[in-house]
Amino acid sequence: MNRLARDLFDGLPRHYDRLAEVLSFGQNGRWRRTMVDAVARTGPGTVLDVATGTAGVALALRARTGAGVVGVDLTEPMLRRGQANVRSAGASGIAFALGRGEQLPFPDDAFDAVSFTYLLRYVDDPAATLRELARVVRPGGTLANLEFLVPRSRFWRGWWWLYTRAVLPLAGLLTGGREWFKVGRFLGPSISGHYRRYPLEWTVSAWERAGMEDVTVRTMSLGGGLVMWGRRRGASE
Repeated sequence: MNRLARDLFDGLPRHYDRLAEVLSFGQNGRWRRTMVDAVARTGPGTVLDVATGTAGVALALRARTGAGVVGVDLTEPMLRRGQANVRSAGASGIAFALGRGEQLPFPDDAFDAVSFTYLLRYVDDPAATLRELARVVRPGGTLANLEFLVPRSRFWRGWWWLYTRAVLPLAGLLTGGREWFKVGRFLGPSISGHYRRYPLEWTVSAWERAGMEDVTVRTMSLGGGLVMWGRRRGASE
């Protein structure tokens, strides 16, 4: 699955931010703000942003919280683009590291908060990845996630299916070329397949088994987006 992610995204950093909005029907920024708000409410001093991509979330976390942020991503081209975006923004306090969400290069309890975006569809074992993400959050700290979702309403699910199977590939082709056509064609089946195997109820349970409590689920944009957050249980619990 990691190789799949590399194959999909290695050649895409230049257009990534603009096309993320296209692929989410213009909702990615709103979903991101909701996740960042959930982290910011806890007043973290240090935040790890996993699957940081071009550093959009890392920059938002830094601006919103003033925390020191470390962005981790699997692909070097994405990290290079993220570094360039941080320089262009004149931001400080953001560092980067190459790494996998399933095997983070940090000790236990290293961060006050961890965020991750569009990650679990690209790992072989989502439950083990959640345990690894929770491992580096200090007891009482926050874990937060942004992901696509399949609408539960039959009506909106039908429109979602049409958008993801027909509009996304064409929009990707017109705005980003053949590489983004491939991503657009992949995305809908990837989301559907993930939730057939790992329904939302399973995901909430996996968070809790990983050591998280007070897990909050917020569905966004008629069910097409998902923001989750929770608090790591204390060491004595």
